[in-house]
Amino acid sequence: MIIVGALETNCFLVYDPETLDCAVVDPGSEPDKIYPVIAEEGLRPVVLINTHGHIDHIGANRDIKDKYHVPLFIHAGDKDLLTRTQSLELSLLLNAQDSPPADKLIADGETIKIGRGGLRVLHTPGHTPGSVSLLGDGFLLSGDTLFFEGVGRTDLPGGNQAKLECSIREKIMTLPDDTVVLPGHGPLTTVGQERQNNAFPA
Repeated sequence: MIIVGALETNCFLVYDPETLDCAVVDPGSEPDKIYPVIAEEGLRPVVLINTHGHIDHIGANRDIKDKYHVPLFIHAGDKDLLTRTQSLELSLLLNAQDSPPADKLIADGETIKIGRGGLRVLHTPGHTPGSVSLLGDGFLLSGDTLFFEGVGRTDLPGGNQAKLECSIREKIMTLPDDTVVLPGHGPLTTVGQERQNNAFPA
């Protein structure tokens, strides 16, 4: 996990320890903090994935694509956010670049291959229409859908509280309690911990 930008977005490098093929997930800004980790670990980026299209998660898309020549994946529900002008003030604060369009639109249930393994896409709308969570072997990248003892905002354009609640109940709370949850901001947690301690109506 690499914490980037003024909004402290969690950027994740998910990789196969044998092949070192790597997915870069949510490079929100500060690519110069991401490059050294990739180099030090000897990783080979093969795909760039956005859990959703907010500027604090996509601000270094162009930098990553230009450096590693990898395809950019996002859900169809958020594809327009990549090329739509977002908050100028926030973009300047994060030193965010404009994002290129997606190379592939991902859908619920598909698996994104990373070396010998992969990440299964769970469409978890609510924070945005195209928000996804990415399920690996014993862990879940939850984007801004579920946090440590909190949930994503739904008061931004495209947000929907009812859909967020449905996503958490039907897609996340059905996972095993020991599933490690790696959110888009803040510390990690587990499904079991959130089932017991999150004020969200599960």
